[in-house]
Amino acid sequence: PFCCTHARTHLVAIARVRKVARVHEYVAIGDAERRLQLVVEPRVLVTGGAGFIGSHVVTHLVRRYPRYYIVNLDSLDYCSCVRNVHTAISSPSAGADASSESINRTNVDGGDDDDEDGDGDLGTRLRGSFCEWDQQQEDEGDVAARLPPNYKFIKGSILSADLVEYVLRTERIDTVLHFAAQSHVDNSFGNSIEFSKTNILGTHVLLEAARIHGRITRFVHVSTDEVYGEGAAETPAMTEDHVLEPTNPYAASKAGAEFLVKAYQRSFRLPTVITRSNNVYGPHQYPEKLIPKFINQIARGRPVTVHGDGSHTRNYLYIADVVAAFDVVLHRGEIGEVYNVGGSNEVSNEQVARDLLAIMKPDAAASAQIAYVSDRPFNDQRYTIDAAKLRALGWRERVAWADGLRRTVQWYARYGHRFANIEHALEAHPIAFKKTYSVPSTY
Repeated sequence: PFCCTHARTHLVAIARVRKVARVHEYVAIGDAERRLQLVVEPRVLVTGGAGFIGSHVVTHLVRRYPRYYIVNLDSLDYCSCVRNVHTAISSPSAGADASSESINRTNVDGGDDDDEDGDGDLGTRLRGSFCEWDQQQEDEGDVAARLPPNYKFIKGSILSADLVEYVLRTERIDTVLHFAAQSHVDNSFGNSIEFSKTNILGTHVLLEAARIHGRITRFVHVSTDEVYGEGAAETPAMTEDHVLEPTNPYAASKAGAEFLVKAYQRSFRLPTVITRSNNVYGPHQYPEKLIPKFINQIARGRPVTVHGDGSHTRNYLYIADVVAAFDVVLHRGEIGEVYNVGGSNEVSNEQVARDLLAIMKPDAAASAQIAYVSDRPFNDQRYTIDAAKLRALGWRERVAWADGLRRTVQWYARYGHRFANIEHALEAHPIAFKKTYSVPSTY
């Protein structure tokens, strides 16, 4: 009986392999909570792996799947910080860095609470930590010496066709996660050509290199909900088949990149998957983005600069939930499909400022701390997307808005010094924007 049972189990496993291999090289074995075991261990290229979302995904893949080989290709632009990755993956004890929040558990809550000492006066403690940034140092050489064998970092641009083709060939890459992009909407108004170069041409270079390489079994292209365009108050949540109507240069460049991805999937049968996420927040985000900008302005005792009347809303999703979403898409997403990655926290810009002030300056009057400044040339009133398709694969949003904000504030208080000079990022409008649109210097 034991032999029969063993043989039957073996045959079932073989059948699973044959069925799944047509889609990808992953096969589910045993308890679903044990995640996915590989038939052939993947060799994954992550572009933009030193950026905000990419750094978290790289950290998760390296630590959660030690048999995967991860190549991190990043040009180390102004908003990148490879130290966030290397510190988190260099030692099992690096969990003290909130960047290494574990997605291994079904519930991701409570992954980075080691900053709390009974909660006390959090605002006072945080402001004190921010003032000490310049004195905080980490031994980068020691960190580099401890990097795991299943990880490699390569500094380079996706605009270099020779480099991308070389990396795919020599590292024997079979899976691509494409995060690399120019992503700050404000910058796109004054520097739109650079956005088209990186987001459209860079994606094209990567797609063509993947086609020539001929060994890619999965190409995940990371896009944005902004490709859908503006939603009115009564607009129902947009599904993946909604028409694309971008309203700013950044969104237009991402929509253009998507069309290339779809063209390569149809013309050359490149096995692609596209994700469109709403606003993501959490540790590692460069301070030009709304939430870390507000955190840094408050920490420095400056007014919180809110665009327009502050009524524009965005739907926010905490980074740990986004990492979990990419894990699901990587292992369970269907080739040729698009998946919305959306949260349930629709909050106005003004309310974001008030919520952060309540954490960092609980005794101050919020209204006196907010400065309303000139709006963007065009600012979408809201975005709303339906993530039911992703939830059908087993993904769930788990981190509540209040908890995610608290975790984020704590991380910037402890590790925000990793970003170099950020004074320009804390301005109400980027320099390129001001030159183009002549925003008064007081802004």
